[in-house]
Amino acid sequence: MQQKQRLVIIGNGMAGARLIEEVIARQGQRLFDITVFGEEPYGNYNRILLSSVLAGTHNPRDIFINPLEWYREHNVTLHAGSRVKRIDPTTQTVYAENDITASYDTLVIATGSTPFIPPLQNLHTADGTLQEGIYTYRTLDDCTSMINSASTARKAAVIGGGLLGLEAARGLLNRGLEVHVIHISPHLMNIQLDAPASQILKEMLERMGVHFALAKNTVAVLGNGKITGLAFADGTTLECDLCVLAAGIRPNVSLAQQAGLLVEKGIIVNDDLTCSLPNIYALGECVQHRGRTYGLIAPLWEQARCLADLLTGTAPTTYQGSKDSTKLKVMGVELAVMGEKEHHPEQDEIVTYAEPTRGIYKKLILRGGKLVGAIMLGDSPTTPRLLQLFDRGEIIPENRAELLFPIAGDSSAATTLKDLPDSTQICNCNGVSKGEIVAAVKSGKRSLKVLCEATRAGTGCGSCKPQVQALLELASDGLVVDDPSLHYYVPGVPLTKPQLIAAIKEQQLRSVSAVFQALANGKEDLGSKAGLASLLKTIWGKDYEDERDARFINDRVHANIQNNGTFSVVPRIYGGITSPDQLRRIADAADKYNVPMVKITGGQRIDLLGVPKDKLPDIWRDLDMPSGHAYTKAFRTCKTCVGSDFCRYGLGDSTALGIEIEQRFQGVEAPHKMKLAASGCPRNCAESTTKDIGVVAIEGGKWEIYIGGGAGSRVRKGDILCTVDTHAEALLYIGRFIQYYREHARYLERTYDFVERMRVEYLRQILIEDSEGICQRLDEEMQATIDAYVDPWQEAAQPATPTQFAQTLDVVAKIPAPY
Repeated sequence: MQQKQRLVIIGNGMAGARLIEEVIARQGQRLFDITVFGEEPYGNYNRILLSSVLAGTHNPRDIFINPLEWYREHNVTLHAGSRVKRIDPTTQTVYAENDITASYDTLVIATGSTPFIPPLQNLHTADGTLQEGIYTYRTLDDCTSMINSASTARKAAVIGGGLLGLEAARGLLNRGLEVHVIHISPHLMNIQLDAPASQILKEMLERMGVHFALAKNTVAVLGNGKITGLAFADGTTLECDLCVLAAGIRPNVSLAQQAGLLVEKGIIVNDDLTCSLPNIYALGECVQHRGRTYGLIAPLWEQARCLADLLTGTAPTTYQGSKDSTKLKVMGVELAVMGEKEHHPEQDEIVTYAEPTRGIYKKLILRGGKLVGAIMLGDSPTTPRLLQLFDRGEIIPENRAELLFPIAGDSSAATTLKDLPDSTQICNCNGVSKGEIVAAVKSGKRSLKVLCEATRAGTGCGSCKPQVQALLELASDGLVVDDPSLHYYVPGVPLTKPQLIAAIKEQQLRSVSAVFQALANGKEDLGSKAGLASLLKTIWGKDYEDERDARFINDRVHANIQNNGTFSVVPRIYGGITSPDQLRRIADAADKYNVPMVKITGGQRIDLLGVPKDKLPDIWRDLDMPSGHAYTKAFRTCKTCVGSDFCRYGLGDSTALGIEIEQRFQGVEAPHKMKLAASGCPRNCAESTTKDIGVVAIEGGKWEIYIGGGAGSRVRKGDILCTVDTHAEALLYIGRFIQYYREHARYLERTYDFVERMRVEYLRQILIEDSEGICQRLDEEMQATIDAYVDPWQEAAQPATPTQFAQTLDVVAKIPAPY
């Protein structure tokens, strides 16, 4: 039996670990004993998803591609958390921390890249570490440190307006911080985008709440041991208490230089990915091939496939370089870029289309009848076709519009994908081709979730999921399987809502952490916490164990966060009826706290916008009014018309009924917000028929109760649940519907979707005719919820946690030039 060769890989990142997978897929374990060194004390994770971890949409556990046990299962020796200190090419030995050595027959260097640290004054402390509050953005530990810091920070600065910087901005924005992106170039993502595309992207991201300072040169950090701001070359400053350095990356070549390998920008490699010394190869972001370095994922995958072929003798493949093309999401905005971004006027044809208000920009650069560059910002179903034309260098059709817009009657993604060859790469993040996806479907992976898990397609930035779904439908012959997870109440607990409620009651689970421990094997899911907190409060009322870290920032401080990190304060004004005394208190508070905007809302209330977090308890005390719950998924307000008291058309006292409704149901939480209204006649001045619940007075002293109306992004007239004679009956049936909605709606399902899904006829049977015998219980549950209500603004006197309203930003004075 032939003795195995010793294959040592330095680097357990996305390139190094992908090489291991490719070697194993080619039965390489018959040829090699594989040893890999990784600086981080973990298995291999998807670095692309760090932005989702930072944003709170992914749990860190969920981004691991190959956890530690994977290496054991595949007989790969992993030295996790062991940094290689030097390579001795003469003895073919690798020396690592903790006195670990490994001899090799074949060595692969996959050390990736390191963050570029801009030469800022006062960046480091005396011991050489970054000042507190300053972070690079490259590893899972970096991400964890930022998350911990973001919990007490208010204003963040991101230095760098490239892809990495914008993703960091998205994550911090999601965590409630005011975010400023500082970029030395006049244009965002200037490596990938031209000026018009950059401007459209900037305007879209500004609407999301991000602030930008372009053509701005950062020169110094303010603060002593802890950052308090940044200083710029033009003499201005920016206060901040958190800063992310995202100014680019550099190939990590220090080990290669120490070993005597030929290095320029990166480690010089040949077409067979060999280095300048025998038996040493390199791949990934650390290499320079034919004068080029690569920072995108797709070239790394291509290099890993080529090198695995060469090492295992599978095919005499050589690496010919990669074309620059990628498809990704920037803060949720679809973007595809390929090739050149600027044209040569004397030889190129340019095709452009732009709709700035919709965030759409399309630009093609054609040369010699071929596509040499493209920018596709915003949703574009023709992108797969463009990528094929670019990668293959094919002659483009004479009708250029076909490249920008789907042909009439042929607009589906499936139609476009059907004609693509199996070799077409669908998922750039994980290097998954159309053929691999189709093969997985044919083998039985017939739900989107299972298909994505099996192939990894769609598990990176997610921009390819529509194409993956279309291929699933194409290849499954109509036998697509319903994914059970679509019916889970929250993604982190594999139970439908009825199953979840039953388990919670049976096991007496009264906190979010207890649910995760008992029903999710102890695995917490950030995206599930808020939904579970709402459900538990619905089930247990006053006996619910409130864990504040399970709530959104709005619910933690009982105010709605704004795009600049301040909050809006909306006191409750029952039925829209106020008094001179209340108005004076509101005016005095607005003056005292320098409130930038005082606005009358559509719900007949007054909104004080721009209140700092640490001033919330003070303004609540001065207002001496209850919370209007304008920040949470709960009963919001009951809009009223004048009704029979003053209106000559009034048939019922809608004002009195509206006040009764609001006083009874204030603070009742639900799967989504609920807006109510009471109208004194069918003229419907309070717009009751397009509210979640509305009551309308009609002839004979009666009231019609409408449910499932909407007038926001979706307009729907509500359905009549029943007609009643008295205010008391109206309150009874409104409460009964709300309780049933609380118990049976999906999390974040508005009443208009709920009513359509359940059908109003069925709801009448349940709630009016009592066909299931549950009406008494629903009424009792609602009454218990009402009895347990406590005005959350009482926490002004006794905060729930010591730092609930803490503001940590130090004030920074403008410093003189030259900073």
